[in-house]
Amino acid sequence: MRGARTTAILPMMVLLAGCGAPGEAPEADAAEDAHPLGDVVLPTDDGPVAVDAWRADASDVAVVTDVTGATDAPRDVSTARADAGCPSEMALVRGRACVDRWEEHLEMRDLDGGIAAWSPYLNPGTRWVRAVSSENEVPQGYISGVQARDACANAGKRLCALDDWLAACRGPASLVYPYGNSYVHRRCNEGRTPHPVVQFYGTSVGVFTFERMNDPGINQQADTVARTGAFTGCVSPGGFADMVGNLHEWIDDPNGTFKGGFYVDAEINGHGCLYTTTAHDLAYHDYSTGFRCCADPR
Repeated sequence: MRGARTTAILPMMVLLAGCGAPGEAPEADAAEDAHPLGDVVLPTDDGPVAVDAWRADASDVAVVTDVTGATDAPRDVSTARADAGCPSEMALVRGRACVDRWEEHLEMRDLDGGIAAWSPYLNPGTRWVRAVSSENEVPQGYISGVQARDACANAGKRLCALDDWLAACRGPASLVYPYGNSYVHRRCNEGRTPHPVVQFYGTSVGVFTFERMNDPGINQQADTVARTGAFTGCVSPGGFADMVGNLHEWIDDPNGTFKGGFYVDAEINGHGCLYTTTAHDLAYHDYSTGFRCCADPR
């Protein structure tokens, strides 16, 4: 659901809205009724930086508190059974969809027709790449929704539908977070300060452009994107890792939607599993965009 227009003051957390061509600053969608944007101001030493943010409908969210501990939700982190009809890197959700347990990294087809690893810090362009889900890998950032969709298809899978993504993240109890209903700071890979773009360039002035936000060095800084499964407390009841935080995850929406937040923020546009960004079309990508694949059971 598209949220109402809001205004917020955000300390060192930015969600950029709009999309431009490479080398251009992202621009807000002109259709305000279709894409109601909220204004967010980032205060920095170099002066305030105004950006646009989406606010998801969080009407079904319980009261969220910052606590030092929370009761874990029951989890099944066992390997997917063969009779569930899902490959071993996936688990069955509600008997209808196989969902990858970890965010994807990429493999590419080389000039000799063989398969080689692709850097998670570079956009793959028009290369043939396929999605791979496994533990303890740096997941792919810098990827557009179009490229993510094609990479899933090349692996015999598809981008997750919203309902399947939510079911995997929230579990049968419809939790707000993979681990429960109360927010626990840094339980998932989110809440990083300072902002990685500002840190990388040493300023907030003129750096939030399409070109600069795709610099491979941003996610190679310390304490940015984590290896899959590294945040062991951020696992949903079905055994799905990092569905909140780490990288935004594209879902199957022709208008462009990604879910779950990323390592800077998983709260501004809805809490935890309800975090939803709809400000970009499927061609957009930056350091924060990643994905996860689904498939039909065999």
